[in-house]
Amino acid sequence: MRVLLWHVHGSWTNAFVRGEHEFLLVAPPDGVGLAGRDWPSAREVPLSDLDRGSADVAVVQNPRELPLVPDGMPVIYLEHNTPKAPNERHPMADWPGRLVHVTHFNALMWDTGSTRTTVIEHGVVDPGPLYTGELPRAAVVVNEPVRRGRVVGTDLLPRFAEAAPLDVYGMGTELLGPMGRGDHGMADLHREMARRRVYLHPVRWTSLGLSLLEAMCLGMPVVALACTEVGRAVPPGAGVVSNDPDRLVRGLRELVSDPDAARARGVEARRTALARYGLDSFLKGWDRLLMEVTA
Repeated sequence: MRVLLWHVHGSWTNAFVRGEHEFLLVAPPDGVGLAGRDWPSAREVPLSDLDRGSADVAVVQNPRELPLVPDGMPVIYLEHNTPKAPNERHPMADWPGRLVHVTHFNALMWDTGSTRTTVIEHGVVDPGPLYTGELPRAAVVVNEPVRRGRVVGTDLLPRFAEAAPLDVYGMGTELLGPMGRGDHGMADLHREMARRRVYLHPVRWTSLGLSLLEAMCLGMPVVALACTEVGRAVPPGAGVVSNDPDRLVRGLRELVSDPDAARARGVEARRTALARYGLDSFLKGWDRLLMEVTA
């Protein structure tokens, strides 16, 4: 079928467009279109060219997109984020359409009223077992760490840096000083991450980061705060998960100093990520929902 959507989250869209459908990405200036991505199943479409018959269904990801969908086209609302608080009312609460969450934690915490909700967990395009761990350092991926502050654990980075040198990737990381490595294309990012011995996930409150799942697919061991959905994503054998910063600092120091232990944890991380967040179950979940909504 033909699926209309806005290209909002690059890694999520990269997985979604692997499905056996035709994907119509809203072109600039009303969207970002392909944004330079090589996605054979997707093409850019100006919003002005769309009418009810242009697509079979639309997937929208924020409220301002909803009125731009042609009248009469079935709509699915996709929510990527956690609420600011567990009692926050979702913008699509008591809506007659279907709302999709990317984690069970998010579904539990949002108040969606009578809206029908579904959880379709993330799918990850496997970057391959690129892990070498040759550098006794930790990789962190987070966008705008200075602006987002405690939410993404920016205040904890100096504490972790006492246990191992940190390389922080993402938009706006240059503001962190020497540890900031800036934004990278996906292929370059994965190669650089895989050379580091450990992946550090210091995030307190956000939806399950796809960079964490990608790190696990690379074969990286994980040191992470046990917040939001991390407890489900990262099994005990894949690294160290705790809300005790001292325990995490010790775990980071131990894994960085023991390449064999780090590699063994990384093998388990990759096995779990592929089994739980592989493309097959992700795409099948979306296929079922798309068929249901357009029936």
